[in-house]
Amino acid sequence: MSKLLLNLRNVPDDEADDVRAMLDAQRIAFYETRPSIWGVSAGGIWVTDDEAFADARRAMDDYQQQRSARARAEYAAARRAGTAETFMTMLRAEPARVVLSVLGILLVLVLMALPIILLRR
Repeated sequence: MSKLLLNLRNVPDDEADDVRAMLDAQRIAFYETRPSIWGVSAGGIWVTDDEAFADARRAMDDYQQQRSARARAEYAAARRAGTAETFMTMLRAEPARVVLSVLGILLVLVLMALPIILLRR
């Protein structure tokens, strides 16, 4: 029976391509399901052989550790260079998006506090 190795929800294309290449290099049989039209399913990469799943999982764990280390190193380098994204750079680049996000957060907080405020009266 096939087992899900990677859910493709919020997975960047380069990461999915790396996983496909890794599975091909290790000669692990897999197939991919595409996201549904309505967004119910995000799609995934499935390993077809149960015995190969353990090998695929180990390879995936190694890949994720390497990717994590690389991303952390890139972020640290960007911080040292002063090019890392900060709240202020986001505010300058997309002020409407940032303001709407902050207003949305405040609205949710008010709605969550509203029952407590009404019960105290």
